[in-house]
Amino acid sequence: MRTLYVVTHPEATHHVEGVVGGWHDSQLTPAGVRAAAFIAQALRAQVPDGTEVELFSSDLQRTRRTAEEVAELFGVKPVLDRRLREKSYGSAGGRPQEWLDRRFVPPPAVGERLEHDEGVAGAETKAAWARRIYAAMDDILQSPCEHQIIVTHGGSLTFVVASWIKMPIESVGYASFRVPSGSITTLREDDFFHNRQVVSLGDSRHLDSTADG
Repeated sequence: MRTLYVVTHPEATHHVEGVVGGWHDSQLTPAGVRAAAFIAQALRAQVPDGTEVELFSSDLQRTRRTAEEVAELFGVKPVLDRRLREKSYGSAGGRPQEWLDRRFVPPPAVGERLEHDEGVAGAETKAAWARRIYAAMDDILQSPCEHQIIVTHGGSLTFVVASWIKMPIESVGYASFRVPSGSITTLREDDFFHNRQVVSLGDSRHLDSTADG
């Protein structure tokens, strides 16, 4: 049986500063660092002691810092993979969110959505974003390890889950799995039917411990 634990990084500076994230290399806030420790503890409680664990992470600072908390508890070294990054918003990255909002061209309700041009120079299309996440997932799943942890971003989680359930890329134009920052999504494949389950999506109960500080 294989289980994937997909973590979305907790609060980062771009969240509180009101700027566009994407490939903008923001850091965890102090609250985010505390939340990362609770994420690591929640994972440690779920994964049986003595089992092999692999840890993969986006290479941006906010995900890397989250992965470091996990790595310390599990005694593993994270594999950094830039393909697990959030969507690139091109020239909008790091700018005020309102700057992007004024220029953003939303995808049509019907028609071309995957290759849609959002009107921002250098921004990734949904197709390009999905393809790199799918490629990263293909490589991660080459390993036979039964417990794998992936630290990524809220937007990219959609394509991690879509890849896991083998949704064709041409069908992800409407897909969106919304989860809280700092959440854990659990995915499992059984050894008999080899069905791929979404056991839980965006579980954030472990973050209740951060409420007092």
